[in-house]
Amino acid sequence: MNRDEPAFSWMHRLRIAAAVTLGPMASPGSAQAHLVTTGLGPVYDGLVHVALAPEDLVPVLALAALAGLRGTAHGRRVLFVLPTTWLLGGVLGLTFGVGVIQLAPVASFLLLGGLVAADARLPLAATSALALILGLLHGYLNGVAMARPGLGALGVIGIVVCVFTLTALATSLVVPLRAAWARVAVRVAGSWVAAVGLLLLGWTFRPGA
Repeated sequence: MNRDEPAFSWMHRLRIAAAVTLGPMASPGSAQAHLVTTGLGPVYDGLVHVALAPEDLVPVLALAALAGLRGTAHGRRVLFVLPTTWLLGGVLGLTFGVGVIQLAPVASFLLLGGLVAADARLPLAATSALALILGLLHGYLNGVAMARPGLGALGVIGIVVCVFTLTALATSLVVPLRAAWARVAVRVAGSWVAAVGLLLLGWTFRPGA
């Protein structure tokens, strides 16, 4: 890299690379396509579903990072609210199984990624509301997806267990961060998430879509 280049240029390149790499995987048009049978039962299928679905995995990690940046109280609240509402949303999705919102992943990427990048100083009630909305919305989409291959409630439970575990791990990693460079690194990751969201938005409204 040229020594005269701005220090942020490499970060900009990484954002572009992340957007190009993650964008197709997180395409909202294929939001229900990551249903893999592990052969170990519906609970394990649900666990694997989250790992193979960036449209769920990335927003969960982004929300956990946002809560972690705000401190222990926010992390604990998200750890309680997100899995609970995800389970409720999953039950609703299993019950009704209609009305899939294609732009939900895009909105999650843009909003949560942007808030993390801005290190938004949200009150506890706002963080709780974000967890509630994310849980209900993505849980509903997962419920619809789990109903199709007949995984049912056990598949949703597997997803919720995975969401709880990921949230606990991510918040526990971010909450203790005090060094400025470490917090900036988390914010840069948030900017990548937002960049992918912008890519998805453009992809959704591309000519001929």
